[in-house]
Amino acid sequence: MTLVRHELKQSRISLIVWTLSIASLLAVCVFLYPSMKSEMDAVSEMFSSMGSFTAAFGMDKVSFGTLIGFYVVECGNIVGLGGAFFAALCGISVLAKEEKEHTAEFLMTHPVSRWRVVTDKLIAVILQIVILNVVVYLTAVASIALIGENIPWKELNLLHLAYLLLQVETASVCFGISAFLRRSGLGIGLGIAMLFYFLNLVANITEQADFLKYITPFGYAEGADIVNSLSINGEMLAVGSAFTVAGIVIAYVKYCKKDLR
Repeated sequence: MTLVRHELKQSRISLIVWTLSIASLLAVCVFLYPSMKSEMDAVSEMFSSMGSFTAAFGMDKVSFGTLIGFYVVECGNIVGLGGAFFAALCGISVLAKEEKEHTAEFLMTHPVSRWRVVTDKLIAVILQIVILNVVVYLTAVASIALIGENIPWKELNLLHLAYLLLQVETASVCFGISAFLRRSGLGIGLGIAMLFYFLNLVANITEQADFLKYITPFGYAEGADIVNSLSINGEMLAVGSAFTVAGIVIAYVKYCKKDLR
């Protein structure tokens, strides 16, 4: 576990900044709800007439007049997209940085196999994602309690579970790509997270593109669908789990045979 601790120590500043940023934005968003509550009916009516824009963000499926509807649309994008960016950055850099920073030759002289290196780095990535999500979840619960609203436990738990799974899948896909890189891939990681997000928007706009929801993790993490059905789509989650496993397996296969420079 020495390598896990080392990775966590190296990434602690990034983890703290991203966690505090997402949690604070989430809290501010929740604290805005009481002052906007009386105007939500007018806001819902306005958004309902915006056609494709309304459908893209799932605003045609939830009511802004309820806390959970407001949370899904406003806070959901903060946690979903912000968390995906963080997960992508963690996954895309964790293997590639050994060659980029010329530390691979030092690491490989130690009595540790490449399999163990990949495993410990993967554990470090997952731990960072879990830490971020625990803090964000607790912030959400505390913020809702502070504004005097009843906490919708089932909906909130399902939403944040979906966001966690979304981030794990994004990180795993980027983790697999990281094994092929020799230099910084931050742009690639951010691009993948953004691509996943926009694929879901396109799928929401037109039924002809509904199949895209099976490609992007944002498909099963769609807050409006989760709140309405009180469940996470099992088929989409199964496909997402396959992508997660594939990314991890590719990372092991490639990195264990890779010529390190």
